[in-house]
Amino acid sequence: MPAETLARHGAVSRETAEAMAAGALARSHAEAAVSITGVAGPGGGSAEKPVGLVHFGLATAAGVVHRRELLPGDRSAVRLASVGVALELLGRALD
Repeated sequence: MPAETLARHGAVSRETAEAMAAGALARSHAEAAVSITGVAGPGGGSAEKPVGLVHFGLATAAGVVHRRELLPGDRSAVRLASVGVALELLGRALD
């Protein structure tokens, strides 16, 4: 991922999630790649990027898509729900 993406948009952003997924796909022999970046908590949130905010990137030969979620719960719940969303995205992409 370009350092400029992180500098301009931060680690928790649509642009970073998309760049992560695209980079993973480009460097692998996979048909799809998914990325997750967010604020799981308990700290680290802000008004702009609250705890529970998660950005997902999904890259395939057709392109890159983004999904934004605001997931409820503590750190463990946010992380577990994020895995579920990522698997859902991959499942839909590979159907």
